[in-house]
Amino acid sequence: MSSSPLLASGPFVTDGGLETDLLFNHGFDLPEFAAFPLLEDPAGVAALDAYYDQYAAIAGASGRGLLLETPTWRANPDWGTRVGYDATALDRANRSAVALVRRAGERAGLDRWLVVGIHGPRGDGYVAGDRPDPDEAADYHSGQARSFAAEGVDLLHAMTITTPEEAIGVVRAARSVDLPVAISFTVETDGRLPDGTPLGEAIARVDAGDAPDWFGVNCAHPTHVVPAFDGGDWQQRIAGVRPNASTLTHEQLDAMEVLDAGDLGLLVSSFDELRPHLPGLAIVGGCCGTDARHVAALVGA
Repeated sequence: MSSSPLLASGPFVTDGGLETDLLFNHGFDLPEFAAFPLLEDPAGVAALDAYYDQYAAIAGASGRGLLLETPTWRANPDWGTRVGYDATALDRANRSAVALVRRAGERAGLDRWLVVGIHGPRGDGYVAGDRPDPDEAADYHSGQARSFAAEGVDLLHAMTITTPEEAIGVVRAARSVDLPVAISFTVETDGRLPDGTPLGEAIARVDAGDAPDWFGVNCAHPTHVVPAFDGGDWQQRIAGVRPNASTLTHEQLDAMEVLDAGDLGLLVSSFDELRPHLPGLAIVGGCCGTDARHVAALVGA
């Protein structure tokens, strides 16, 4: 179990592949893979409510706490501009997202639940891109962090981060508004970040720059994460895993026009192989291609 005070009442369950579920299983159009514009559409809000209610039910059935993570992975300036959102509109969307997941927690009536403000990478989560200056990255992510802080989230979580430098920037943005923060990296099939950095090295570099409360891994099949493990102490810093359903590479998934929901049995068995390597594992959810069925199986609900 993680030593973070926020996770002391764990373990926790969180949600699955929000965007792929809504896009492929429910027929929603998500320009630029952005879910947050659904917050301004009554049908979208209803779909999001139903989506989060599924995971609240899984938390209740499994006796776990619930992390309610906002649908805001694309709600940052560069991606927001692509779908017609300026800074004012993004602030409104991020705040609305917090209100939506908080209502889901209140509906669930669980004893243990946390509201989490989600950040995504400035670039494409499947491509490394340029290495930013950490202070520049902090400035970039600060607006979203301020919106989340104003709404009183319990935690800021940046997912599918591809470089240590951007991770350090996100941590600095969170600390500037006095928020706890977690960083989840994604890895390729060899257990390395998209830029080739070994996962353990990336975690060590971020801890040496500005350490988050904990780390996670997301958007990679468990069989892609296992090669990263070398027995180092850094593995104790990983508190959350949100795997992809598919064993395909990021490049292959990017080119897919249909959903690869993966082999559920392989997902569960390979995830179980991760557990002995992660003594601090406290959060289980899913990422691309997963839905409530996958997450329920991963936590034995």
